[in-house]
Amino acid sequence: MTVTADPPLLDVRNLTKHFPIRGGLRNREQARVYAVDDVSFTVQAGETLGIVGESGCGKSTTGKVILRLDDPTSGQVLLKGEDITTISRREMHPYRQQMQVIFQDPYASLNQRLRAGDIVGEPLGNYGTLSATERRQKVADLFDRVGLRQDAMHRYPYEFSGGQRQRLGIARALALDPEIIIADEPVSALDVSVQAQVINLMMDLQQDMGLAYLFIAHDLAIVQHISHRIGVMYLGKLVEITDKKSLFRSPQHPYTEALLASVPIPDPRKRKARKVLAGDVPSPMNPPKGCNFNTRCPLAVDRCFHEEPALREVAPGHMAACHLR
Repeated sequence: MTVTADPPLLDVRNLTKHFPIRGGLRNREQARVYAVDDVSFTVQAGETLGIVGESGCGKSTTGKVILRLDDPTSGQVLLKGEDITTISRREMHPYRQQMQVIFQDPYASLNQRLRAGDIVGEPLGNYGTLSATERRQKVADLFDRVGLRQDAMHRYPYEFSGGQRQRLGIARALALDPEIIIADEPVSALDVSVQAQVINLMMDLQQDMGLAYLFIAHDLAIVQHISHRIGVMYLGKLVEITDKKSLFRSPQHPYTEALLASVPIPDPRKRKARKVLAGDVPSPMNPPKGCNFNTRCPLAVDRCFHEEPALREVAPGHMAACHLR
C-alpha cells in the first residue's frame, strides 16, 4: 500500500507579477515593473514562513497575489493542493475562509464608520453561517481571545490605540477560522513595546489554533522571533530560504549576510563588523542582467554579470541563489 503525503497548505510555484507601464497616444506598453519574478516556496500547516527584504523587493506584492487581490502574470498558487491561480472571484469566495490577511496600517484597514463589533462580525455576515445571536457571541469570544474587553465592541476604531486597533484587525482575520493568515508588516506601525505584545499574541494564537502564517516584514529581529523558516527577497526574487537557525548561523547569500550585519546588537560592549552595501537598489523596471545583486555584491565575478543563478540546495534544507555557493 502506497501512502501519499498530504500537500503543503500553501504551495507557490514560479509566481510572477509584472506591472505594465503604458503611455503615448495609443496607450501602448512602454515598460514594465518586474515586481515579483519566479518566486517559489511552500508553507506547511501550523508553520510560520517569514519573508524579509528591503522596501520595494516585492514581498508585499507576493502576498497580494497569493490572496488574489492582484492577478499573477504567471505561475501557480495552490491552497491545500487546489489551484486557485486563475479561478474567478465567485469561485474564490469559499477559499477566502481558509486564507485571511492582517494589514500593515491598523487604522486605514478598518472602516471608521463601523463599530468594532460590526467590523469583526462582518466576515461572519458575509458567509452567513451563523444566526445573529451566535454571531454576537462569537465576536465577543474573539474580543476575549485577542485581549480586548467585550464592552469595546460598541466603540469606533478612532477610540482605540494603535495596538488595540491591530488586535481588532487580528480578531477580524480570525473570524472565519482560517488555516493561514498572511500578515503584511503587521507591527511596523506600532511602538516597540506594543510590537512585542502583538507578536506574542500571534504566537499564542498559532499554538492554540494551529494557524499558519506568511509573515512579511523588514525587521529581522521580529522575523527571527516568530518564524520557523525565513525567505529573503531582493528585487523581486527569492535569493535564500531555510530554517531560521541556519539562516542566522550560516547565511549563504551575500545579500543575506549584509542584512544580518545591519541588525543592531542591544549591548554597547559588543561590536561587530558592518557590511555596508555600495550603491542603490536597481530599478525594478530595469533589473541587471545575470544576478540581480551583482551591482552591489562585493563578491561578484564575471559569471554573475551574464548568468542568472538558480535557487538551489547548498546544504540540507538550505536554498540559495548564488554562483559562489
